[in-house]
Amino acid sequence: MKILIVSGFLGAGKTTLIKEMANKTRRDFVILENEYGDVDIDSNILKDEGMNIWELTEGCVCCSMKQDFATSILTIANTLDPEYLIVEPTGVAKLGNIINNIRQIEYERIILLKPITVIDGNAFDSFISSYDNIYIDQLVNTSKIIISKMESKDIEENEELIKKIENLLIKNNVSLSEIEILKEHYTKKNKEWWENILKSFLDEKYSVKEKESENTEEMPDSISMKGCEIENENQFVILLEDTIRGRFGDIARAKGFIKCGKSYFRFDVAGERYAITGATENDELEIVFIGKNLNRKLLREIFQPVYRENIKHSH
Repeated sequence: MKILIVSGFLGAGKTTLIKEMANKTRRDFVILENEYGDVDIDSNILKDEGMNIWELTEGCVCCSMKQDFATSILTIANTLDPEYLIVEPTGVAKLGNIINNIRQIEYERIILLKPITVIDGNAFDSFISSYDNIYIDQLVNTSKIIISKMESKDIEENEELIKKIENLLIKNNVSLSEIEILKEHYTKKNKEWWENILKSFLDEKYSVKEKESENTEEMPDSISMKGCEIENENQFVILLEDTIRGRFGDIARAKGFIKCGKSYFRFDVAGERYAITGATENDELEIVFIGKNLNRKLLREIFQPVYRENIKHSH
């Protein structure tokens, strides 16, 4: 079983990239999903594509769930025995720690491929300033940095972002020859490029690069809610605008399924951008907000009818 880690910060686009890889290569994948929070929104998207998902929630594979993580990998290897296991860790997991965790159980039947990291080019500056330890770790320990969500930007903006990434790598003593920065969108790549990712084995002599931390970085908080519903679509758009403006705290990521009046929607907030797509009444109404200084009481009052009713009856 060959293991590919698809790393990337919150909202980078890891799930979308995995879907593209599956479509381009048509390989036998099992995907080990680790969400931050106790609901796993993205796994439903991959299940809809007919992929085999193994879910880990309520923790982070790089820290508190080391043993569960290792056990899950060994169980997948011994029961499902796929050709490839794609590990999609939570966006706040340190890639270096995940590599070290897998290295401890690596043997002739479990082989680690060179990891890849996806970044949302639009959120680069804000996440570097807010979560530099995690973000930089994901960049310096990868083999490929794949930029997403910059297709609509002009050449100068893309080149400026690439220069920032290169300067960051140099500042952290990483040679630019060690890591490929993808300068065009991955959807333009042919099947051979994707196949090469699945053939690139991590060198046995490879060692994780540790970033010297000047301070202890605070991990983001999260709140998950089920049975989410608001009055109408217009109110929902206003609430998403409020989200990126900081009304509910410093939100790095929010996503899920919600009912607005008689309609159903799936939404996704990453940094200062949001997207809304259609959903159905069969989708489970659950959402998650991840960030710092979350106003948990206000979030529940607005998005959870059950919570609102309980407050009304308690007064």
